[in-house]
Amino acid sequence: MASRLLYLVRHGEQDRAEEGGDTGLSARGRRQAELLAARLRGAPFVAVHHGPARRAVETAELVAAALPGVPVHCAESVGDHLPHDTDPAGLPPAYAEFLAGFDERERADGPRRTAEAVARFATAPAEGDVRELVITHNFLIAWLVRHALEAPERRWLGLNHHNCGLTVLRYRDGVPPTLIAHNDVAHLPPDLRATGLPADYLL
Repeated sequence: MASRLLYLVRHGEQDRAEEGGDTGLSARGRRQAELLAARLRGAPFVAVHHGPARRAVETAELVAAALPGVPVHCAESVGDHLPHDTDPAGLPPAYAEFLAGFDERERADGPRRTAEAVARFATAPAEGDVRELVITHNFLIAWLVRHALEAPERRWLGLNHHNCGLTVLRYRDGVPPTLIAHNDVAHLPPDLRATGLPADYLL
C-alpha cells in the first residue's frame, strides 16, 4: 500500500533582537536546527519544502546540509499564514482578540494557501512510499494535525509546537491519517525547548 510519511518541523527560534519583520534565526535557533539536522542526517527524504520567511529558509538550509542530494523547494503554501478564518464566537477572549488581529486579505489568502498545502501533502501518493520534510510554522502544523484527526476546525487554536520539534503524519488510501509523532523534541536539551509559552508550562 502506497504511503506518505510527512515530517513537519517548526522553524528554529526567531531572532527577536533584529529589526524588521522578516528576521532570521537567533543563536539558539541555529543550534536547534543543527541538532535537528543531526537527528535527520541521511534520512531518505525525496524532498525538503520550506516557506519563504527567513527563519524557515535558514532552518531548511541547516537541515538540508545533512541531507546531501535531497532537493529543496520554497513554497508560499507552507509559509506563515492564517490557516482558517475561524469564527471567534464562543472562543476564549484571548483567542478572539488574537483572531481580530488579522486583516481581510490575510483572512482570504491564508486559508487559500493552507488548502493548497493540504491538497499537496495531506494525501497518499499514487504509488510507492514517500518521505517528505516540510519546514514551516506553528499554525500550519496545528492545522495539519487537526485535519488528520478530523477535529473541529477551531481546534487548530491552542496547538503550540516547539521550535525544531518534529511531528510525523502518515497518509494511506482507504484508512484515516495516522499521527505517528507529535512535537517530538528528543534531539533538543531542555534549555533549547521553546514554544512561546511561559517556561514553567514546560516542566
